[in-house]
Formats: sequence, C-alpha cells, structure tokens
Amino acid sequence: MPSLFDPIKIGTLRCPNRIWMAPLTRGRGTRDHVPTDLMATYYAQRASAGLIISEATGISVEGSGWPYAGGLWGPEHVAHWKIVTDAVHAAGGRIFAQLWHMGRIVHPSLHGVQPISASATTAPGSAHTYEGKQPYVEARPLDLKEIPRLIGDYVTAARNAIDAGFDGVQLHAANGYLIDQFLRDGSNHRTDAYGGSIENRIRLLREVTEALIATVGAERTAVRLSPNGDSQGVDDSDQAALFPAAAQVLNALGIAFLELREPGPNGTFGKSDRPAVAPLIRKAFSGVLVLNSDYDLARGQAALAAGAADAITYGRKFLANPDLPHRFAEGIALNSDDPKTWYSQGPEGYITYPSASI
Repeated sequence: MPSLFDPIKIGTLRCPNRIWMAPLTRGRGTRDHVPTDLMATYYAQRASAGLIISEATGISVEGSGWPYAGGLWGPEHVAHWKIVTDAVHAAGGRIFAQLWHMGRIVHPSLHGVQPISASATTAPGSAHTYEGKQPYVEARPLDLKEIPRLIGDYVTAARNAIDAGFDGVQLHAANGYLIDQFLRDGSNHRTDAYGGSIENRIRLLREVTEALIATVGAERTAVRLSPNGDSQGVDDSDQAALFPAAAQVLNALGIAFLELREPGPNGTFGKSDRPAVAPLIRKAFSGVLVLNSDYDLARGQAALAAGAADAITYGRKFLANPDLPHRFAEGIALNSDDPKTWYSQGPEGYITYPSASI
C-alpha cells in the first residue's frame, strides 16, 4: 500500500508526495481582493507539499464575502496571482486555485451586493466584515435566468487561474457555500430543475464542473465536498444518499481528484456525531480521493494503508510548519499554530513560522 511519502499523479501533474496543503483562508490580500507579495512568500515557503490547494478565491464581486481574501475575476488579480504561482514553481511546488462563491455567506456591507443562494434563507451567526461581526442577511434565490451568468463567472475565474500560472482549479462545493447550499435540502427549497430530488440538487454542481472541464480540462479540475453534517447552517436529511450520488457524477466526469472535509465527533475545527460518508463515497468514486480534517502523520498513513484515501490534505499543520513533509519524514516536532493570527494582517503568524534545521 502507498505511504504519504510516495509520489502520485493527478492528471498529467506528478506530485512527489501525498502530504498536500489544504485550502486555508488567511486574509492577506487587499480590499480589492488582489494578492500581495506576502502571499507569494507564504506559498513558496510551503512548496514541498505534494500539492498546494490555494486559499478559497472569489470568482466574482457577488461571490466574495471575506475581508482581504483573494479574487480571480480581473486582470489585476491574474497579474498578482502570477507572482505567487511563479514563486511556488521556482521553489519546486505545484498549486491549484480553489474557486469560491460564498452564496448566502456574503454580507452586503463588503460590496453593496445582496447575497444569493438556492433559496431565500439566512445563514446562522455573524459574518466577518470590515466593520467587525455583523448578522447575516437573507439571501435572494438565484433566478433560473441567472444560472448561465453564474456558470460563466466560474469559467472566467478558471481561465484566469490558468493564465495566472496555476496548475489546475478546485471547485469549492463544501462548507456551506453556494454549491453546497444547492446540494442540501436544508438550504435548497426550490421546486424547479435545481431543487427537490437529489438529481436536481446535484445539477448545479454537475453543470459547473462540466464547464470547468470544458475550459481547463478534466485533468486540471478538482472538487471539494464536506459531506458529514451541518456546515454553517447547511445540512441534508439524507447525506448518505446525496453525497455518494454526487461523487458518482463527478467520477463519470473524470475529475483529477475529489477532496472531502469530514470532521468527526472529536473534531478540533467543527464536529459531527454522524457516521462518516467517505467510505460510501470511496465506493462511488474510483479516482484520486483526498481526505481532510484532523489528520496527523499516523492517521494519514493508516488511511492510505487501508485504501480509504490516496492523499491527505493538512491545514493548520501546514499553516504552522512550512516544511511539514520534512518534519514528518524525520520525526521532528511540529510548531503549534496561533489562532489569533489566522486571519490577521501582516507577516506575523503567516510567514514567520520557522522551518526545521536540515
């Protein structure tokens, strides 16, 4: 059975190990969602990952609802992401761009745009805004006539990602954001072709993925799902039926890999007391399957040895340990991450974590 230190191919890309960097929102861009030189340093420091999946990156003003998060809809975004990807490639790394539309999680105070979703619903809790925490507002249902425009926004962002030097794109269909809001019946109350049955609720996921494949190729298209339990108020009454069906559709499309974020009952960043769906998805998806959430070296190795996964994405461990594969290989103690600097501005807690001496 493979180990975390074995190479793996995704499409035509050869990854030297299976210790991948998970997408991590860090908020080090500008208010116009333009990447900064600081971000180039941060990602280049972590280039020893088998694959880097970028922080969630907005596909449009409408879909961007996190302060100082990056975007991919304009030429200035492309130009500055090119600095990031050039730095990663110069350091020997590989990087996919994660494409993000936050749906009802967008707060109108950021850009003056009312949030959209599958249905007229409101997320629980409060949004991060430039003025501090504010309650979410009710989203308007996306009109059928707008769906081609939405898919076009994903296509533009994907094309921009490749122009910016990314090795591929990952569709963010997880964590209670727009695609997830369409997938689950707790947030999707539609009665048209995009609501009701599982087949209908998967439709937007399928159509966006098809459009990305047509734009950048299946070998450069990936998807992230979060199948287990509530995520930002988004839930489903039959997750064990919904997500394997979605995985079967993605399998037929031949995507490069499928990543699953699935915290368990003892999760340290989200919890769920429901049975894991990943084993059911594994039966439905024959491609490269990547697991995420609270994995360490031993648990990651065990997942690969059992055939449950082909690679593991590590989030906070990569945040605090830019040389994580080296530390894992040599048994070197890990740095601890500082939550106070996860989303703060500036270099502290971003590019200041030390690498181990070689």
